[in-house]
Amino acid sequence: MAKKLFNPTIEYPNILLVGIHTPYNKAGDIQSYYDEFIHLVESNDIRYKVTHFTKLRSIDPAYFLTKGKLEELVAICKENKIEEVILSEPLSPNQERNLSDALNAAVFDRTRLILEIFEKSATTAEGKTQVSIAMMQYFKTRLAGHGIHMSQQAGQIGVKGPGETRKEKATRYIDLSILQQKRHLIKMAKSRETQRKQRLSRNVPQVCLVGYTNAGKSTILNATTKSNVLAKDKLFATLDTTTRELYIKGVKKGVISDTVGFIQMLPHNLIEAFKSTLSELQYADLLLHVIDASDQNIEYHIQVVMEILEELGLGEKQILHVFNKADRLENPDQELQAMLDMYQPNVIVSAKTKKELAPLLDYLATWNTTKKA
Repeated sequence: MAKKLFNPTIEYPNILLVGIHTPYNKAGDIQSYYDEFIHLVESNDIRYKVTHFTKLRSIDPAYFLTKGKLEELVAICKENKIEEVILSEPLSPNQERNLSDALNAAVFDRTRLILEIFEKSATTAEGKTQVSIAMMQYFKTRLAGHGIHMSQQAGQIGVKGPGETRKEKATRYIDLSILQQKRHLIKMAKSRETQRKQRLSRNVPQVCLVGYTNAGKSTILNATTKSNVLAKDKLFATLDTTTRELYIKGVKKGVISDTVGFIQMLPHNLIEAFKSTLSELQYADLLLHVIDASDQNIEYHIQVVMEILEELGLGEKQILHVFNKADRLENPDQELQAMLDMYQPNVIVSAKTKKELAPLLDYLATWNTTKKA
């Protein structure tokens, strides 16, 4: 089991992780999907006691889990004195409440888990505001119903605390807070637009890194610009957009921006909240789609990214598919043949060394653009 952050002064609840293979899950390798769920939990610095993985043939509208699977989970919770349950899937507010009652434990879903990771990863004022809006919108949907105790909504996963107990008080402030935050975000977006116009007026080409989370975008940014942006084996380690000048072989080619990584079933309200940041992609002359070449679900992850780009209206952008982490494959050209044929143009690289990054640097050095840096 991977090491997790532990503070002996904090009383941690007993947490059960439930990985679910649903009928709508398109992942070719379900174990890889389960591993990603565990990675999400660990990226949120959560200590868990028990894991349970199961497959559903259908979704129950009231409890999400079918009767037999629910009874199985109830028994696990009783046996291990579980206080919190984290599911790998998004739940409706009603399903979350019903499961919490049935399991006699606080229940958190995939959306809440990702929101908390984003909340911890945001460093800029704009990023924090975007996450705050998404978080408040999520909580607002959880306030419906009668007699709901707010401790599971207001407290964080894995940390005991009384939380906010008055639904009325929370409801009153959420709408006002969302409105204020959106106004604040609009002001920051205008400032970003001013900076963008200055760059466009200088006719500076822009390259943007996109891709599935943890594919190595930040590592490539660091390697190509000699930067020191946080790059670690942690989902959503980079959240805020970072832009650096791009020099290839001593020649300035423009600027390159790193953006938030995508993930399957990324909460829609997060995509909406981050559209102002992701608007940088609208002005990109070239998108570098960074792909983890060693991932077992590589094809599905590529599809997830391409679908989100389509949703953002970026389907017609010039894209270079960068198959990263080739050092983890014995024969990259052979093992990636199907993907290379399907997604062109492309390069195979490893961001670990400058030599293994050469195919990307060579492409950028000869990249044709009508703009001049």
